[in-house]
Amino acid sequence: MRMYDIIEKKRNGHALSEEEIRFFIQGYTAGEIPDYQASALCMAIYFQGMTDEETSILTDAMAHSGDTVDLSRFGTLSADKHSTGGVGDKTSLIVVPTVAALGAKVAKMSGRGLGHTGGTVDKLESIPGYQTAMDGESFLAQVEKVGLAVVGQSGNLTPADKKLYALRDVTATVDSIPLITSSIMSKKLAAGSHNIVLDVKVGSGAFMKTPEMAKELAEKMVTIGKLCGRNIAAVLSNMDVPLGHNIGNALEVKEAIAVLKGESRGDLREVCVALASNLISMVLSLPLEEAEKRVNQVLDDGTAYEKFCEWIEAQGGDVRYVRDLSLFPEAPIIYEVKSPVTGYLEAMDAEVIGLTSVMLGAGRETKEADIDYSAGIVLGKKVGEAVKEGETLCTFYTARADAIEAAKERFLSSLTFGEEKPAEAPLIYEVVR
Repeated sequence: MRMYDIIEKKRNGHALSEEEIRFFIQGYTAGEIPDYQASALCMAIYFQGMTDEETSILTDAMAHSGDTVDLSRFGTLSADKHSTGGVGDKTSLIVVPTVAALGAKVAKMSGRGLGHTGGTVDKLESIPGYQTAMDGESFLAQVEKVGLAVVGQSGNLTPADKKLYALRDVTATVDSIPLITSSIMSKKLAAGSHNIVLDVKVGSGAFMKTPEMAKELAEKMVTIGKLCGRNIAAVLSNMDVPLGHNIGNALEVKEAIAVLKGESRGDLREVCVALASNLISMVLSLPLEEAEKRVNQVLDDGTAYEKFCEWIEAQGGDVRYVRDLSLFPEAPIIYEVKSPVTGYLEAMDAEVIGLTSVMLGAGRETKEADIDYSAGIVLGKKVGEAVKEGETLCTFYTARADAIEAAKERFLSSLTFGEEKPAEAPLIYEVVR
């Protein structure tokens, strides 16, 4: 079998066989197929696409290109949640303990933030002592005892995806539905969970800018998940506006705790309830309405919050911080950004707001950069709200005095004002199951 023939076959629009796809993944992972041939195949896939069967084989081959996690001891109770990334997206901090409080077993591997999106691992590390690295048996033992564990991505999980993603990133082949699908789903399959809910973000702060693009990706991932023997649902949620009000690591932990304690009932809780309900309905084979009722109950009565505290303590975090939020260090500079006009906040560019938080120290521009856990933005106004000239639009938290003016200019550039209240956009576009 020759790589040349595989490239030519896909270039001409034909479906690849299982043997050809596995030959490519095994050879490229082993370093036997050069980058230039892998690049050529990715570009051919970008233009010619793949059938569902091809994509499921590619996903399975990538999932088994390295180590896999065996969650068979948890039977059908194993659960996982994945977000395609957004601004202010602290849903994992809420959804994971909520479904664990209802009987799911969540063994989750999460990433760090890069660019305008925040990472779950970074948020958790803002809690002093929290351990994001564990050996395999300790990881599974904690899931068995507590119901959940969340660690950073480590080991030799999906090495094919790591190599292919780096290649796609520099060859303009990232935004291919079959390649995105296989990248995301191979990691989820390797992580071993039987039930998976996907939060597919839509809008200015998301990779998928339109509901149509997001639905195509969601349907493909659900189809591939089912073909690979998993229960799977995808929730399409709005990311034209940051989720919740807090952007930045410790700030987002505080807001997540407010939801877990039943103290916050805005858009963040609504999205988390949708995600947790779809996940727990699959785990416990419940009608969605009953699952939603149970999710709301554990958020309202504090059970989800207590599970969060148990989880943080089990993983080495100083639980005093999540019991008393005043213990989190506060940024040395607190600066209010005022509205230049009177009217309605008509639109926000969530990606630009995320990049503004990076300027303040809340994110990293390179993988090696340090994060200021206390830095970030708290929104005072969101789309649809009336504002008066001189009223506070947001508050910056930072140690970077020299970044404030540029950050202010960038934040204001993300906003559109109008004279009339804009039509309300949906928070949840659709659920694909």
